[in-house]
Order: sequence, then C-alpha cells, then structure tokens
Amino acid sequence: MKLSSTLVLLLFSIGVYSQIEFPPVSPPSKIIQQVGLTELKVSYSRPAARGRKIIGGLVPYKRIWRVGANESTKFSMDTDVKIGGKHLAKGTYALYAFPYEDYWDIIFHTDTTLWGDGRDKYMPEKDALRIGIRPSRTKDYQENFLITFDSITHNGTKMNWLWENTLISIPIEVETDVLMQTSIERALKEQPTAQTYYEAARYLVEQNRNPSVALNYVNKAIALGGKTYYFFRVKSLAEAALGNYKNAISSATTSRKIADSLGKDEFVRLNEANILNWQKKINSSRD
Repeated sequence: MKLSSTLVLLLFSIGVYSQIEFPPVSPPSKIIQQVGLTELKVSYSRPAARGRKIIGGLVPYKRIWRVGANESTKFSMDTDVKIGGKHLAKGTYALYAFPYEDYWDIIFHTDTTLWGDGRDKYMPEKDALRIGIRPSRTKDYQENFLITFDSITHNGTKMNWLWENTLISIPIEVETDVLMQTSIERALKEQPTAQTYYEAARYLVEQNRNPSVALNYVNKAIALGGKTYYFFRVKSLAEAALGNYKNAISSATTSRKIADSLGKDEFVRLNEANILNWQKKINSSRD
C-alpha cells in the first residue's frame, strides 16, 4: 500500500517533533576576554564532580584529558601570544592535558576535529605547543570544572583551570606594546588629531615609558584641542614621572578645576590625591 505524500510528511513531522531535548549533563560555556589588544576565546563544557574523586580518579593520571567534557575544548586568539614563555601563532587550538601528580603537560593541539580527547586518534606530532605546569591546591572546593582569566594587564593574563581543589594556572603574554607602537606610529604619520596625541601620551604614561615623549604628545593635544580635564591629567602624570612636581601640581590643579565644573567627581578626587602626594614630595625634598 502506498502512502500519500501528505501522510508521509505528517508521519515525518510527528517523528521530528516527538523527540525530547535533554538538558546537557555538562553544559557548554564560552569565555571571551580582551587582554590588551588581543581577544582570547575559550569554548568548553563544564562537568560536575557530583561526589566523585576528580583528579587522579575521573581525570586519571598519565592519560590524555579533554579539559572539560564532550567535544574537545577550543582556545582561540586573534594575535600571536606567548604561553609559558613559548610562542604560539594566532588561531584556534584544541586544549588537552596529561595530568601527573607533580606536574601537568598542557597541550595546544592543531587538530580541532577530534571528539573529546581523541584517544587513539590523538597525534603528538600535531601539537603546536606543550608546556609543563605545576598544579596548586585550593582551599575552596570547585564543583563544576571552571576556566577563567585573571591577573589581567595590558600585557598578559593567567588562564586558570579549577576543579575540585586543583588549580592549573597558565601564563599568557600578549604583544600589546608592539601592536600599540605600530598603531601609534601609523596614526601619527597620517593626520593626527588632538585625540591621537592624547591617546599616544596616555598609553606611554600608563606604561611608565618615555615621559618626555608623552609630555610632548599631550602638549600637542592641548594645542590642537584646547583645555580638557583628561588632557591636563595626563600632562600632570607625565610631569610627575619626570620629577617636575611643581608643574605637575599646576597641571593637576587645572584638571581638577575643569573636572569640578563638569561634575566629574572621580577626576576631582584623583587630582586632589595626586596634588597632596606631590606636595609631600616637594616638602620632603626641602627637609
């Protein structure tokens, strides 16, 4: 007996819509973290301990682990970085680990197509990078496996893996300074505005580098853009870095007055604190 096309479609639809969607036991998670000018991404699944022994148990020693559950954990970055002091080219990698009692081998693997840890399909020759990390013991218990980024600066961060009472902390360095210097040089060669000079000065001041160059830039910003509380705040910081506290106080006073007129209370407080600190330095030098 032949079924009509309408009945076939109806039976197919019933089959599709009768499927039950289960909540994942190890729910997926994604992290996107900006570090300097570099964007780091991690996609992974978060298994729970549920009363089980994890490290050395569910995650056995001396055997490859997928760093989570389900498909392999993916780590991506849009610039080259250094991990544990070793260069890693920008791209996407599968994260694996070989846990041992005293140290872990952390692996950034070029084959991202393997399900889970790949087991017999995992090929060490496709590792882009392998480093050793000593695990630490935490006081607080972590129920679900967790990956976080912490200790974030313009120049680096630590990628932390936490589960049970174990912490793996992986140092990551980014090339913000190289990228910034290239960006500054390119911007200054084109048609620099007051904002261009200000941003270049601010970066140098924040990095405690070349205060005389920073002062030159911010003076150009003021000449082009007029008096603003943020221009004069950066100018005061550059002058203080050069040890010229008298001029720094004068610039900070200008910044404070403008900020006060605009209701920028935070900058009023920041400038007042700096003025007090620099005045103390002047007084101590007279003693």
